[in-house]
Amino acid sequence: MLIKEVKTLIGKDIKLELKQKYVLNGILLYLLSTIFVTYLAFEEVLTTETWNSLFWIILLFVGVNGIGKSFVQESPARYIYYYTIASPQAVVLSKILYNLLLMAILALLSFGMFLLLMGNRLVNLELFLLALLLGSFGLSSILTMVAAIASRASNNFSLMAVLSFPIILPLLLTLMKLSRLALTGSDWSGTAGPLVILLTINFAVIILAYLLFPYLWRD
Repeated sequence: MLIKEVKTLIGKDIKLELKQKYVLNGILLYLLSTIFVTYLAFEEVLTTETWNSLFWIILLFVGVNGIGKSFVQESPARYIYYYTIASPQAVVLSKILYNLLLMAILALLSFGMFLLLMGNRLVNLELFLLALLLGSFGLSSILTMVAAIASRASNNFSLMAVLSFPIILPLLLTLMKLSRLALTGSDWSGTAGPLVILLTINFAVIILAYLLFPYLWRD
């Protein structure tokens, strides 16, 4: 039953996104223009460390802009409708999975643009793609949960930035450490620690969202 509700809600989000193409187009324009301006600014002084840092910082801001609207764009009447047809667990899981799909697409586009404009500095492509997947999962789950909390307040975007920072910071630092290993070495030595941290953060946020969202839903 839960899986069926999640699939239905994800399909609804995809259809709404396709109808409101200007929102997705705006995110893509923001992503491409930011990467292009970064390329123009750092073309002459781009190092491996700078490449790595800029990639994740840009992806973070794109994720905040893209996922921050998850619950803000939903009207109170639509919340009441969801309450009658689906469980709160299905609602939050569908939002996380949909935002994971969106975040993964944005991450791959960012990666492609970085390779095109700033060159390929990767030594271990598989490790970097794994970091990209775990990073997309972590950003989508954290930002979705924070967006749900912030949607109950009047100053949504500011509250979302304040609440998400202490949670995203360890995730972002670990992602940068893992991707740095992919940029500097071809083997997988030293990756066990960052991978365990990323998996722990991802699963902890999913479990907290699953357990706590029903209480937020009632309010």
